Amino acid sequence: MTDLHHLGVADVAAALDAKTVSSVELTRHLLDRIAAHESLGAFLCTDADVALAQAAAADAWRAKGVTSTAGAGHTLLGVPIAHKDIFVTRDFPSTAGSKMLAGYRSPFDATVVSRLSASGAVTLGKLNCDEFAMGGSNENSAWFPARNPWDTSRITGGSSGGSAAAVAARLVPAATGTDTGGSVRQPAAFTGITGIKPTYGRCSRYGMIAFASSLDQAGPMARSALDCAHLLQAMSGFDPRDATSAEQAVPDFVAVTTARREGASAERPLQGLRIGLPREFFGEGVTADVLAATRAALAELEKLGATLVDVSLPRTELSIPVYYIIAPAEASSNLGRYDGVRYGHRAKDFKDLGEMYRRSRSEGFGPEVKRRIMIGTYVLSHGYYDAYYLQAQKLRRMIADDFQAAFAQCDLIAGPVAPTVARALGSQNDPVAEYLADIFTLPASLAGLPGISVPAGFGAGGLPVGLQLIGNYWQEGALLHAGHALQQATDWHLKAPALAG
Repeated sequence: MTDLHHLGVADVAAALDAKTVSSVELTRHLLDRIAAHESLGAFLCTDADVALAQAAAADAWRAKGVTSTAGAGHTLLGVPIAHKDIFVTRDFPSTAGSKMLAGYRSPFDATVVSRLSASGAVTLGKLNCDEFAMGGSNENSAWFPARNPWDTSRITGGSSGGSAAAVAARLVPAATGTDTGGSVRQPAAFTGITGIKPTYGRCSRYGMIAFASSLDQAGPMARSALDCAHLLQAMSGFDPRDATSAEQAVPDFVAVTTARREGASAERPLQGLRIGLPREFFGEGVTADVLAATRAALAELEKLGATLVDVSLPRTELSIPVYYIIAPAEASSNLGRYDGVRYGHRAKDFKDLGEMYRRSRSEGFGPEVKRRIMIGTYVLSHGYYDAYYLQAQKLRRMIADDFQAAFAQCDLIAGPVAPTVARALGSQNDPVAEYLADIFTLPASLAGLPGISVPAGFGAGGLPVGLQLIGNYWQEGALLHAGHALQQATDWHLKAPALAG
């Protein structure tokens, strides 16, 4: 089969069940595609020996009639995936897209990695990302930017840009990403795939290289909502090694995604669902092409039985200054450990301990990371903590309260993921202007709410547009269900860039 790379997660599982392809055959096919599309910059490393050994083990289990090496179901057994390079892995280098961690090998796997491996998934390699997940374009990777498969002169979005590019280019059926302020949803929107950020605490952060600890959350990226449900099922669950992990029961996401809503018909599967449209998400700043695609997707949801209601998130604009105080403050603290002593890059030439610290950090960190460390250190310093950081935390609580007021009127909230389609590589030199592009993804992150990006058509230049759906706490199933219903009625998620072949 020459079109194996067009199979999604559920399709691969069905093919493996039917024995029309083996995991080893599929893994070889995808490794060849990765090598052929190296210029895309999606992968930072692969290891054919490791991946093929895992695939052979999966085939051996299936030959014995065993469809799961763990209790999470059989779907992922033998399915190739890849991990954002923010998750530590024993079998692959873990650099967080930074020279600070060049060549680092972790002695253990991140919980998300180990849970997916326990479910039988085959790891092809590690995926490019903005350095320490700081960025919205993947241009902050210390190695090279990931390029958008729809137009290689464009950004993929970030920080999970390598994950998005790999899935969109059909180099891998699905991948892991992380979302601090939109880093799963925004690149998913820019590349025409599906990505979900779960509720904060749903997936363990153990082994995820930290950026902003109160915001970072792992999430799957795949072709469809159903494929994301399969990965999220395996990734989720309480982890006693992570103090921020929630002791929350994990529903059967796959069953919830495909279930019929009570009182709904096959033709109107979203009957009774109220979708709130915040007026702040549809005002100035959103380009006409993105707005048109978003409205078209909302019209499809109406045809499926959903009711659209007007709501307000009045502090949406404040989410940008709040996020860019809190996140850098936490980054400043988290990245203090990279001092050239315990681990990480160490400068070769220095006269004393102080110079070693300065040189090691200056050489190891890139411009964006240095910028955020400086901002974070400033807002946490004596005399500024109360004026900036404390006030930002108070506003964060108010932003969360705004969502609860909105959810009193609706079940889900919808709007654009980003104000524009993917911009050209190298076209933005103003960091503040770049931060403004996160305006629609930051509020849910600050509130710790789940959000999903699903393909919603195309805008200027034939570039993908994403529709964002935001749910209340622990309502990932409702997001996946609505996304799946939309994808059953449309074919936007089936479109692939020309280089996918």
